[in-house]
Amino acid sequence: MHVLFNLITLPFIGEVNLSSGLLALFFLCLLSVVGFEFVNGFHDTANAVATVIYTKALKPMVAVPWSGTFNFLGVFLGGVSVAMGVLKLVPLNEMMALPTAVGASMVLAVLVSSVVWNLGTWYMGIPCSSSHTLYGSLIGAGIGFTMFYKGSVNWDKAGEIGLSLVLSPLFGFGVAALLMLFLRHVVKAPILFHAPTGENDRPPILIRLLLITTCTLVSFFHGSNDGQKGVGLLMLIMIAFLPAKFAVDQRVSDDKILVSLTSVEQSLPRISASDDKGKEVLTDLSGAVTAAKATIASGLSRDDKHVFGYRKQLQAVVKDVKAVMAYPGVSIPDADKRTLSAVPGNLNKTVEFAPVWVIATISLSLGIGTMIGWKRIVMTIGEKIGKEHLNYAQGASAELVAASTIGISSSLGLPVSTTHVLSSGIAGAMVASNGTKNLNPTTLKAIGMAWLLTLPVSMILGLGLFLLFHLFI
Repeated sequence: MHVLFNLITLPFIGEVNLSSGLLALFFLCLLSVVGFEFVNGFHDTANAVATVIYTKALKPMVAVPWSGTFNFLGVFLGGVSVAMGVLKLVPLNEMMALPTAVGASMVLAVLVSSVVWNLGTWYMGIPCSSSHTLYGSLIGAGIGFTMFYKGSVNWDKAGEIGLSLVLSPLFGFGVAALLMLFLRHVVKAPILFHAPTGENDRPPILIRLLLITTCTLVSFFHGSNDGQKGVGLLMLIMIAFLPAKFAVDQRVSDDKILVSLTSVEQSLPRISASDDKGKEVLTDLSGAVTAAKATIASGLSRDDKHVFGYRKQLQAVVKDVKAVMAYPGVSIPDADKRTLSAVPGNLNKTVEFAPVWVIATISLSLGIGTMIGWKRIVMTIGEKIGKEHLNYAQGASAELVAASTIGISSSLGLPVSTTHVLSSGIAGAMVASNGTKNLNPTTLKAIGMAWLLTLPVSMILGLGLFLLFHLFI
């Protein structure tokens, strides 16, 4: 088993030295994260194709592969800022220093609880946020971890993510309603408010192009936002099972890191402090730079036993640079400000990274998942949120707002729920069209209950499963 597994993984991660039990768990976790992203594809991405299908802009056999392709591209080209937000929720550094079984317990708890809740809501045809599910599971498993070990859940990051997830659907509802009102009272083009009735009742070419464009943008930005969460999960697996290989990016040379450290060291003599606190932050920065350079000079920066300490040293430099730049009692020349401002980004690339094969794996899983099992959620979005058939203006308004919201959030490294943004956008567009009487209260109650229950239920599942796995693994 070891020989076969290493033959497969050698080009990507090198040789894996794990016991047979942990190797089996590693393989199970890899399959689980692919499964999670696959489910995410047909669960969340169905939102992107609902409007083009129900406005007859594209047939399902064209819309679904089209959306899947742009989800793939979104993950592949969207960067890793949202993915790193996943890792920042849990006490990652503390987990790296513990036996592999502890990390395995956390990863399995997160994956199993996320997949179970996602599949359950998909089976019932309820648009539910995979983002809420994932972050709830991470927080629950993180709480379980802190019951036994040092470290804590990053509650500041959790609050930032929670605020993003709560405000984004409210924003989607409000802006879609305003856009719909603008179309009704300013543009006043009757064709925009037509709801297709027959198989051959298709929108005019310009409206069709608009709907296809918004579907494409939602698909791409869904990949760049939700898809990154799968990248973060896969990196969590690699760090949990193979921390020495993934604590720092082995592709970044020590010489390149030394350039950043030396630039800070050369700037420090030109920086002055007006009070004791300012002198303290400068001293901390100087010490952090000296420690990191010493580790590199000793040749231990990539040694399995010292790589965790080296990772923390680089993180300390980033933290102290930011502290120096933010403290008002420190005077920094303009040239040195420019030098220091580039350092956090350069060093973070060494500890916040995802190899191409990780991104490609998640891209393919999400893209293929989009093409399978999409119909349940599409029917809810297209037929059950409102009592009337979706018209062109409603579909375009909801999609345009969803694409804009998700795109902006991705650029800021903030996660949002594609499901909730688009569902609320359709609801807002329908309210603007004909008031609340056009909404289907049964469907909205089901979506609302899922919205309220997902976070606490996934937290409880994540916590319970971590305690269970921690007991037996």
